[in-house]
Amino acid sequence: MNRKSLLSLALAAALPALSGVAKAQSLVTFEGASSFTSVAEFHNGGTDGTGVAGTSNFGIAFTGAALALSNDVLGPYFSNAPSPLTVMFATDFTAYMNVAAGFTRGLALHYSYLNPNFQVGLDLVKIYSGLNGTGTLLASMSLFPNAQLGCTDSPFCRFSPSSVLFAGIAQSVSFGGEAGMAAFDNIAVTVVPEPGTAAMLLAGLCATGFMTARRCG
Repeated sequence: MNRKSLLSLALAAALPALSGVAKAQSLVTFEGASSFTSVAEFHNGGTDGTGVAGTSNFGIAFTGAALALSNDVLGPYFSNAPSPLTVMFATDFTAYMNVAAGFTRGLALHYSYLNPNFQVGLDLVKIYSGLNGTGTLLASMSLFPNAQLGCTDSPFCRFSPSSVLFAGIAQSVSFGGEAGMAAFDNIAVTVVPEPGTAAMLLAGLCATGFMTARRCG
């Protein structure tokens, strides 16, 4: 078997694994974050606003206006959330989710939207190409007032799934369109794989002698 055939076989074996990494979704559930405190770096290998360490490192951070919310003796504040212990809500228009490495394809989440006028929340969730709502607006999501459809046991007692697709690479999501009127849970994004993934593939091919010295250097 010649070198070209060996290279083809090597790439055929390696690319599915690389593709799997690129398509892996990160699911942000907010479980374990401190209530009425900024989610902060809880899903970014760090801590929330009170110093509680998160259990995941998705490369996803939240600004100070994006607070975790759990039920307590003064509640309940919400019920029937897909991840039942903790959700997220925005206290003002500066509530952003930031993904420094970027994310692609789309955004999926569950939401509970309370609007006393029963109006659709136009552009309540917005996706931007830059951090903290900068750059180009790539997509927006309108939420239907659903918080108490068929239930009354809490202010936010019904959570509905929603998703939106976009082209390009995004770095932030704004949740502050109508602060205090919506709760969010189970946010799913496809984070761009670290450059090291492709570098490892190249290094492996170089080590096995499939790539030329010029291309490996």
